[in-house]
Amino acid sequence: MDKYQDNMNASPNENGYDEEPDFSDPEDYVDEISDEELLSDLLMKKPKEADGIDSVIVVDNVPKVGSERLEKLQNVIRKIFSKYGRIITEHYPKDDDDKTKGYIFLEYTSPANAVDAVSHLNGYKLDKQHSFAVNLFTDFDKYANISDDWEPPKKQPYKDHGNLKWWLLDADCNDQYSVIYDGGERTAIFWNTSAGPASIEERSRWTETYVRWSPKGTYLATFHQRGIALWAGEQFKQIMRFNHPGVQLIDFSPCERYMVTFSPLVDTKDDPQAIIIWDIYTGSKKRGFHCENTAHWPIFKWSHDGKYFARMAQDGLSVYETPSFGLLEKKSIKIQGIRDFSWSPSDYFIAYWTPEDNDIPARVTLLEIPMRTEVRVKNLYNVAECKMHWQNKGDFLCVKVDRVTKSKKVQSCNFEIFRMREKQVPVEQVEIKDSILAFAWEPAGGCKFAVLHGESPRICVSFYNVTKGKVELLKMMDKKQANHIFWSPSGQFVILAGLRNMSGSLEFIDTSDFTIMNAAEHFMATDVEWDPTGRYVISGVSWWGHKVDNAFWVWNFQGKILHKQAMERFCQLLWRPRPPTLLSAKQIKDIKKNMKNYSKQFELKDRMSQSKASKELVEKRRQMMEDFMNYRAQLEKEYEACKPVRLELRGGVDTDEFDSHIDDWDEEVIEFFVKEEIIELSD
Repeated sequence: MDKYQDNMNASPNENGYDEEPDFSDPEDYVDEISDEELLSDLLMKKPKEADGIDSVIVVDNVPKVGSERLEKLQNVIRKIFSKYGRIITEHYPKDDDDKTKGYIFLEYTSPANAVDAVSHLNGYKLDKQHSFAVNLFTDFDKYANISDDWEPPKKQPYKDHGNLKWWLLDADCNDQYSVIYDGGERTAIFWNTSAGPASIEERSRWTETYVRWSPKGTYLATFHQRGIALWAGEQFKQIMRFNHPGVQLIDFSPCERYMVTFSPLVDTKDDPQAIIIWDIYTGSKKRGFHCENTAHWPIFKWSHDGKYFARMAQDGLSVYETPSFGLLEKKSIKIQGIRDFSWSPSDYFIAYWTPEDNDIPARVTLLEIPMRTEVRVKNLYNVAECKMHWQNKGDFLCVKVDRVTKSKKVQSCNFEIFRMREKQVPVEQVEIKDSILAFAWEPAGGCKFAVLHGESPRICVSFYNVTKGKVELLKMMDKKQANHIFWSPSGQFVILAGLRNMSGSLEFIDTSDFTIMNAAEHFMATDVEWDPTGRYVISGVSWWGHKVDNAFWVWNFQGKILHKQAMERFCQLLWRPRPPTLLSAKQIKDIKKNMKNYSKQFELKDRMSQSKASKELVEKRRQMMEDFMNYRAQLEKEYEACKPVRLELRGGVDTDEFDSHIDDWDEEVIEFFVKEEIIELSD
């Protein structure tokens, strides 16, 4: 530094100019700063020495074609592989018959393009017979020079998550439910016991927004700023995390193998990140998608077993298959003007509808996947809107059709009932001229459905039954304060509820004879949730809907209130779902037939449970009485110890001894007029 300072302070030369400073390093100077520290950003762009083969990929399982079809094959290959970079060389080896050998060589402009193509297109399904096997050309040398000395892979430690179905083994068959309260600050899991909620797990800030159970109840999903966490097992340990910043919505496949997440924060043109489908078992990302419209969630709808999933595209329907997550047959189904679609809950059928277009009527179409065969088409006229409702066994499809007049006003509503199990899928029609508030099929494979129609104060509920050859009206009830229909998961029993903007009225109805078992009210109720068995139901006032009287009440299926649980800023209650029963239809039928034999042991268990509860109550009361007597004895001792002080303050007179000083007290008698009764005596 001294040398540099001297050079800078040098005097001007004879020409009047300053001498040029000498910036050379001293002979003994050692530079301790590396180029990576100073120029790390530039060194990343430094050209690397390569022999040219790093940009070459080998594509196997390519169709073997002759010269007449080669140009068409080349165009298809270019279209697929040019998405990942510019291809500068193509080579299609041929055999003696002038046919391609089934593998090709492609060269990109850079090795990065080649790596990208391998990662995205290896396993790409071109058609039913050909799926590409894509590798880097350099990998052949690497695999050819593998050492003959084999080293066994290191054994990875097995992470035991325990029994993920443990809650199904409860001896009393109690169900579980999750509760978010304290304005979202606390989350708890409870058993629903006869004595009331029994806490299993409770944590602070377990989720940042809300929670969601998987369809079969195996996993509990919690939301966080960085993504989703899944919890399971007896201790609710975290078994998987999915990194998706800003995630807002999720959905599970019915098989619980895959999870779909949506975030509006991260998305790029080349790497879709708005919607991601994850493998729950491994935590790996299976595929990402762009999202143009989040008005309807879920965007992807799954088939009943998770084998297919679909989404609406512009004038089309895109159906994907698992586990490849590729587009079915590599092309979308062209459907001009498609408005909505829905999967059958039991078969590979898709129902969709399209609106009217000039002289073309509106249509409801049943499509069979993967053949894309139209099973049934129903033409409709003067249609404003359609809503599709599947019966949970897939035996019937009800399409609610809102019809309009020429002035574009909604005039009436039709229900088109498709009989899916009958030949050529016949359609029955039910017309209701009132406005429709709610519609719901009876679960558990029932053939009944309920409709709320009309306007307040004359809201009616109508129950229909789909029999062979006709749809008959079973019962109509009027003057109902309701805007929601909640069927028991086991069928037969239904609740008509007036939620949110109504008073919170609840009517419990047995549809076997249409008796009203109970009519009650949970004022300002916002939610009604049946448990998976159909034995219990809760009504709740959520803090997200109202800021006062936040609580949930537990009822039995007959409408008898069992528990009232007030919780500070109660937000959400969700029952833990149960997987489908393993019993066959014949076994269930036999159980119902011999119910009296089974009911005896359950009645005995109920009496023992009640007896146990009585014993616990008696023991609790006995302990309270014992504590009271001990406390009383303690106070009596203190009272006797203070007697000299009392005598001194009262002039030696013990006023507590009433019998010895009775003359010192004046007796005062007070009379009260009760009533006057006049009795007439006859002569």
